[in-house]
Order: sequence, then C-alpha cells, then structure tokens
Amino acid sequence: MNKIFSAPASFEAEHSLLSLAANETDTAIVITDNLGKAIYVNDGFTRMLGYTSAEMWGKLPSAMVCGPYTDTETLQRIRQHVSSGESFRAEILIYDRWGKPLWISAVVNAVKSEQGECTAMVGVWTDITNTKMHEVLQHKVLHALVREAPILGVMRLICTEVERIAPEVMISIRRLDEYKRLWTLGAPSLPADYVKAMDGLMLGHAIEDCEIPGLEGQLVIFAEQTPDSFWGRQKDLAQECGLVTCWWHVIRSSDGCTLGTLAFYYRETRGPDNLHRHLADVSLNLCSLALEREASKENIRRLAYYDGLTGLPNRSALVARIESLLAEATREGCALALLFIDLDRFKQVNDSFGHPAGDTLLCEVARRVKECLGKFDVAGRLSGDEFVVALMPCDAGKAVARCESIMAKLNGPFTIGPTIVTPTASVGIALFPQHGDSVHTLLLHADMAMYHAKSKGRHRYSMFNPELNRISQENLKLERALREALHNDQLQLHYQPQVRLEDESLHGVEALARWHHPDFGMVPPERFVTLAEERGMIADLDHWVIHAACGQLRKWRCLGLAIPHVSVNVSPTTFSDQAFPGWIARTLAENGVCAADLMLEVTEGVLLDTVSGAFANLNAVRDLGVRLSVDDFGTGYSSLSYLYRMPVAELKLDKSFVRELEYNESARALSSAVISIGASLRLAIVAEGVESDAQRRTLQAQGCKVAQGYLFARPMEADKLTAWLTCSPPPASVCRS
Repeated sequence: MNKIFSAPASFEAEHSLLSLAANETDTAIVITDNLGKAIYVNDGFTRMLGYTSAEMWGKLPSAMVCGPYTDTETLQRIRQHVSSGESFRAEILIYDRWGKPLWISAVVNAVKSEQGECTAMVGVWTDITNTKMHEVLQHKVLHALVREAPILGVMRLICTEVERIAPEVMISIRRLDEYKRLWTLGAPSLPADYVKAMDGLMLGHAIEDCEIPGLEGQLVIFAEQTPDSFWGRQKDLAQECGLVTCWWHVIRSSDGCTLGTLAFYYRETRGPDNLHRHLADVSLNLCSLALEREASKENIRRLAYYDGLTGLPNRSALVARIESLLAEATREGCALALLFIDLDRFKQVNDSFGHPAGDTLLCEVARRVKECLGKFDVAGRLSGDEFVVALMPCDAGKAVARCESIMAKLNGPFTIGPTIVTPTASVGIALFPQHGDSVHTLLLHADMAMYHAKSKGRHRYSMFNPELNRISQENLKLERALREALHNDQLQLHYQPQVRLEDESLHGVEALARWHHPDFGMVPPERFVTLAEERGMIADLDHWVIHAACGQLRKWRCLGLAIPHVSVNVSPTTFSDQAFPGWIARTLAENGVCAADLMLEVTEGVLLDTVSGAFANLNAVRDLGVRLSVDDFGTGYSSLSYLYRMPVAELKLDKSFVRELEYNESARALSSAVISIGASLRLAIVAEGVESDAQRRTLQAQGCKVAQGYLFARPMEADKLTAWLTCSPPPASVCRS
C-alpha cells in the first residue's frame, strides 16, 4: 500500500492538527448527537456567536440562536431534517449571545453507522451577512438599473431586500421635489396612514434633531418629541401606527445636493446596530445612484419633451407624469380623473386672424388651465388645440365640478388685436381605475368622451361610459350598413296573418321589416328600428316598408289571392311630415292598390299630438280612404275623449295584456274593458301575441273578433305566406284596383 506521508503521524499529533484546523477557521463548527444536542463547538463558533463549548453542551443549537425575526418555517424544516438524521443546507437569520442578528449559511451532514443509523450531525456555519448586503442587495438593484427599471420599482426593491435581511426594520425612501417637498418612493411595510401623512412635507422642517455620535444619520424617538417640533407633530400618528423610533439619513448626490431621505423605523426604542449601519451605507449609495440617474433622465426629458409654445409638457412628458400619478394613485388607493380638452372652432381663429393669433390664444388657454391646477394636478398639451389635465385625487363628482370650473375659466373673453374672442371648449372625462388602468387607455377613453360631448353641441362635457361607447361604435357601423341596406333594397318584409276567431278566416296581414346582414347576421327589429329613429332614417324605413308592402299586395292580387288588407306600423316622426299624405297617395297609385287595402298603425301618442302636424295628417290620410289602427292600445297615453273623435278604425290589444290572460284577473279585466270600448265605438279589436288556445278562448268569450300570434302563424316571407294561404284559402272580400 502506498503511503501519502513518509512517516505515520501519531494519534496525538493528528488530533492536535485537526483541533488546530477546526479552531482557527472563521466558520463555526458544531457537532450534535443523534438527538440534535450539541456535543462540540469550535472556537470559530464562539467567536461568531459568543457561546462557549461548555455553554452549548447538551443544548439544541437552533434553540440557542433563534430570535424574534428568525424565520419559523425555515427553523421547522431544519429541526425536521435533524430529527430524521438527514443532511441539509439552509440560509437563516440567527442571533448571537448579545442579540445581534446575522445571516448564516449552514451545511449539515449526517454521520451514520455501518447499519445506516445516524450517530451524529456535523454542521458548518458561515456568516453571509456581508454577502447578503453586497452581493445580493447590490446585484439585484444594479441589475434593475441596467434594465432601466422604473424608479418606483427600484426603490421598492431596495426596501424589500433591506427588510428581508433585517426583518426588524421598516424602511422608507422619499424623493425631494423642486419645491423641497418629500414624496414616498418606497415604504412597503410602513402603515399607509403614516406614509400618506408624511408625503408633501418640507425637508427643512425635519432637520432639527442632533446627530448620533459616530453616525451620519439622525435618531428620533417619538415619545421624546415636543408637540411644536416637526417629529412631535407626527408623534401621535406614529405611536398609533406602532412606530417608536426612526433613524433617518439625507440622500445626497455625488456633488452634495440633497435628493431625498432614507429612514429605518423600529417598533421598539433602540438605535441601529452594525448590521443596520452597513445596510444604510449600501442603501444610501444605491438610492443616490438611482435618484441621480432619474434626475439625468428627467433633465433630458425636460429639454426634449416640453412644448416650446405654451411651456406645458407635451405628449411624451405628459404620459410620463400621468404614469407617475397612476402609480401613486394605485399605491394610495385613490381615484384619478383625466380631462381631454379640445377648443371649439379653433380653426376659425387661425383662418380669420392668422396663425400668430392662434398661437396667442393657445398660450392664453395654457395659462388659464395652469391657474386651475391643484397641488397634485398635471396639465399638458397633446397637439394643436388639444390639452389634457390629470386631477388627483379626484372622483366622478369632483371631476365634473373641476371640469365645469375649467370650462368657465376658459370661457372668459380674450383680446386678439382689436377683436375680443370668447373661447369655448368641449371636454371628455375618464376616471381611473373605472375607465382604464393605463395612460393610453384613459387618454383614448377621454378622447372618445370629448367627441361625444362635441356631438351634443359645443361647450359641453361628457363622462366616458364603456357601454355607451361600445353601443356607439357598433351603431356607427350598423348605421352605415342600414343606410346601404335601405339604398340597395336589402331589407325584407315578413307578414303575420290576422285571423277572425269565429271561423279562422283571414282578416288581414301585418307587414314587419326584417334585416339579415352578411356580417351582423339577423338584426332584431327593435335594434335597427330604434337606430333608424335615432339617426334620422326612420322616415326612409317607413317609406320603404309601405312601398314594399303595397307592391307585394299587388303581386298577391295578380295571383288571385284574397288578402283583405296589409297593415304597416308608422312612426310618429314620419306621420308628422306634412308631405306624408301626398306621398301615401302617390305610393298607392304607383302600385295600383286602393286606399282601403292599406291599414296604417300609429301609437296613442300620435292621437294626442296637436303641435307637430300629426293630427292634421290623420284626417288627411283618412280622407284618402286609408284606414288607421291604434297600436299597443292601453300601454300609452290612452284618452277616450280623443279616441272617439279620432278617425281610427281599429284598436290593437297589446300583447302584454294577452300574455297574462290565463292567470291574471287584472289582465282579463283590462282586456275585457278594451274590447268593450272598441265595441261601443264600433272599432275592430285585434289581439296581438296570442300563443295558446286558452288565450284564444278567453278573448273570444270577451267578444274579441280578430287575433294574431304564434297560435295561428308566425311572421313569414311572402312566398311562404302564399303557400300558407294556398293550403287553406280564406274567405274574404277585397277591394280590387
């Protein structure tokens, strides 16, 4: 066997060398028995933690070195490994004999017998406190800076890492603005009420306390502060939040300028220990580096992104500032309002007085907008005559009030040369977080709201409404499609039979407009009819339906089909047109249909309209021989005094009454009353929406003569109605042209 050494060492010499190696190392070595109790610690253990071998004998090391902020989950895992006799590695915060915290990396190996049983555990503990501070903290923050992470993210990272290394500390980092006010950039563990109270305070008010000997920072014990001092004014709130001591520093740039403050807060009366001092040194350097970098970026933005005409931030700077406000609003849980301001008729100023006059007006508008800003508000010029104002904190009610105030301010007279101009503006309002969580989304929605305000008239404001906007966008597309459909004759008519209950013969048919679009599919009538009313197309739609229905009736007559009449619903708007009776006469003549073949259905409101011309048109149409029907009778402005004097031939019992006939006594009483009214006035009664035989029997028992509904037939295309009639031709008398 080859020998490593030229001569074997004695047992005593070998033991001496091993003891020397174990005791002179900087790491702590601890050996425990199979129960986890210490049977040996080296001198390095004593130097690191202060406990001698005699003091550790028979003790559980984990119980001796744990402290108030030792992670209990990690400690539990370590004890499970020890009890199971398993080797493991762990990083954990522990405390020395005098209560000083330090981070260690522990590598523990199990010593096992030939039978595989654990007989001892050998642990090697290494102090990694400085590694945590320098390699971990610095590496993470510098990496974030290289990646151009936002300043708020960098500062929160510093806070998080410091508090992870020293859990007894709550850290805050504040930035100094141009007005010497402090604003929190990071304070993840401090109570929100305290953070909010500290924001916006002047830095000079805090420089009152004496410095701690040997330290650059200043120590504040809240209980000792006088009520008239800066910290004394914060005393009650600090104590309510459980804050007892604050150790704070001024963050300075490389040339000595003040950039902000760094503060360590404690929940007990104490000063900083060496660990905290090291953490403060490292953090101050990192904060200074991050804030200087941010100041340089801000200076570049100021040179490159401010509007040269008005002095307001332009789009890029405005977006950056609003993003900062959004981050602050998110952190504080408050609302923010975005106002999109567009001058009315600005082009007329340029065209009438020249562009220099327009520039003068823009500068005056910018000045007036800035006068309306609060301490935390931001304003900027997007482009042309568009301005944006961000208000924080600001809910919906305040946003409207502030908007009205700004509009009133802008509306004051302004002299351009010899001419007095009174500017007006249209404003759109979007709220954070209701209407979006990003600058671009809020700008888009405020812009949409502004255009909505302009569409209602100048010098107005509008609050963004997601549903209204969605409907507006869809209706815009639908409007174009409907105009095209009316122009190109792309709508269809379906016809629903009206039958006489006594023998189920045909009384007439009602023409109902239907629209199937290749992209939108089958568009419900209530959708496109309402759209036609809103967008001024209802008269065109009514004309198309009447013309198409009369043309179809002529085709049926040519086929020898007995169709007594066709009913068409006409809107009040169409009926109010003075030219409507003449158009009806021409349409009847063009299609060779006699007037009695056409029934026009109107709502009860038309009967009461004595202003728009509808009343006169009722008589004019009646004089042509066209019969009139009151649609949905009983649901509107029913008036018997008007009804008996109006030239109507028919009442249509609304389907809302018919639907409840079987189980609602009140519905039966109302339907009976309507039928009796019709009979007394010698008017035909048509019940709509009949779907069951029980409804039919009830109506017939009450004296109703005519009904329509799914019980008899659904609305159908003309050719299908032809087939339906051919299968069971109804007896009827018709007026032939």
